[in-house]
Amino acid sequence: MRVVLQRVKHASVQVDGETIGSIEKGFLILLGVSDRDDEKIADQMADKICRLRIFEDENGKTNLAIKDVGGSLLVVSQFTLYADCRRGNRPGFTGAGSPAEAKRLYEYFTERCKTHVEHVEHGEFGADMKVELLNDGPFTLMLDSDELFARAAGAAK
Repeated sequence: MRVVLQRVKHASVQVDGETIGSIEKGFLILLGVSDRDDEKIADQMADKICRLRIFEDENGKTNLAIKDVGGSLLVVSQFTLYADCRRGNRPGFTGAGSPAEAKRLYEYFTERCKTHVEHVEHGEFGADMKVELLNDGPFTLMLDSDELFARAAGAAK
């Protein structure tokens, strides 16, 4: 899984001019699912994101997690995070998960996030979505399960 996570003051997603998901303070999560992902990876990624301490405490230090600040999540599917731009000028997407499996894991990931955060909104998988946000900071992180969890597993061997 690949994630672009943005700490936001607010964010929303529209489909056909209708707002289908909207949050105030929290994270906008752009989620890409690969053909190698499974429930274990989704669990690890959701748990990691929801435990990240990237909100400021009373001393101005990024020391608080989303739950600590009563924040919300907006999860938007983003298969283009698996774009391969190494050859030519047209990206390839063969590393992205099949639509049926990616949708299943996207929905699974969203449900897993609800075990950590009370308010979780989402986009519509496969739809032409318009996403609006006010980035807070700006504070943007890129997370890749291959880098986050493979190294930890390799170190344990």
